[in-house]
Amino acid sequence: MYHHVKKLMFTVRVDEPDPRFGNMLLEQFGGANGELAAAMQYSIQGLNCEDPDRKDLLMDIGTEELSHLEVVGTLARMHLKPAKFDRQAAEADPLIAIAGGGGVGLFNSQGNPWTADYLKITGELDVDLRSNIAAEARAKIVYERLLNFCDDAGTKDALQFLMTREITHMRAFTLALESMGKPAFSIGRIAPTPGLVDQFFNDSTGTGDHGEIDTRGPWNEGGDWVFTESPAIQAGDAGPASAIVTESSSPVDEAGLG
Repeated sequence: MYHHVKKLMFTVRVDEPDPRFGNMLLEQFGGANGELAAAMQYSIQGLNCEDPDRKDLLMDIGTEELSHLEVVGTLARMHLKPAKFDRQAAEADPLIAIAGGGGVGLFNSQGNPWTADYLKITGELDVDLRSNIAAEARAKIVYERLLNFCDDAGTKDALQFLMTREITHMRAFTLALESMGKPAFSIGRIAPTPGLVDQFFNDSTGTGDHGEIDTRGPWNEGGDWVFTESPAIQAGDAGPASAIVTESSSPVDEAGLG
């Protein structure tokens, strides 16, 4: 059950409307990393969630994202309002001026319509929480970039608030994931192939025209890692598969019996 209260979660003030910046704001209204996408992703994950504790988390944050959508929409509309009557402002974005009458629509900053393809919903709680952590991180970066292109003090206050809440949500999702107690690389129920899972293929080799180099680090050395030169280079006539450590299934006779 939803109930709309006629009060923004954060009071929005715009001193100097800027239609071009209003267009940029639409990225967080109807874009891939925007508030509508976040609200739908978390809420639908919540509807699918059988863990009552984390379902509550998902519904709490999903609902807050709807409040953020209202803040961004109000902010964008204030900046876009001159496009209703001023030709120069309208030329900043004819789609907004002509089709939308200077108001917001479910489009991103490029005029592409919002799509459910933006949503990452797998039905696996730990996988979904990882997607949510990444979503909050991407949204935080978008708000940073919007702040960098904004001179209006009231707008910057609202963007700072929204950016900060992304970190709050990121923390909550991270702690919810950690509290599940699953090993970091335990995804799903089927175990990976022994040996193969520890191979790191050095598939990008040599020195590049702009100084690119081969490097080693904790992502490809130490622990259980087996650093393997590119299978395409070292395999020779035997084919790439000969460089890959794996376990084959038992032979099967014509009757399908091992």
